[in-house]
Amino acid sequence: MAETTWWGDRSPLLKAYHDKEWGVATHSDRDLFELLSLEGLQIGLNWELVLKKRPAFNAAFHHFDIDAVAAMTATDLVPLMADTGLIRNRRKLAAIVRNARAVQVIQREYGSFDAYVWGFTAGQQLVNRPQTAADIPTRTALSAQVAQDMKQHGFTMIGPVSAYSFLQGAGVIDDHLAQ
Repeated sequence: MAETTWWGDRSPLLKAYHDKEWGVATHSDRDLFELLSLEGLQIGLNWELVLKKRPAFNAAFHHFDIDAVAAMTATDLVPLMADTGLIRNRRKLAAIVRNARAVQVIQREYGSFDAYVWGFTAGQQLVNRPQTAADIPTRTALSAQVAQDMKQHGFTMIGPVSAYSFLQGAGVIDDHLAQ
């Protein structure tokens, strides 16, 4: 497969994300929460749209400060539904708040969201080095396990496919193509 057909080469925004963030091991609870939130927003949409709206989501959701987002109420979401800079889906916006609360529970139980996320791989990055983009799965047994466990902990807008994307984005899974 030609390198130019890889998603990271489709636009400067995607390329910057692919080259600087995607697959890079992330251990900040805030950054992991932001990524999880963005992945939830992406469901049914394209990643480039989410990245374009990322600055507006950072502003709307207190730069993904977990405690500040967890304190948000349904009333706080009302003006966000009118903000054209955001993806205005009530369920997705409410999921960000609910997931912040679930992260708080995880932090109390595991010490950090980072420990929880990376615990699925015993703290090790899974490096796959696929030959082509077609070799990269959209879901695996691990992502199904992560999604199921997250749902049991109260997370929403997460399934095996979005969990796999989240794990890739967080660098738990590194699916950069072999050079």
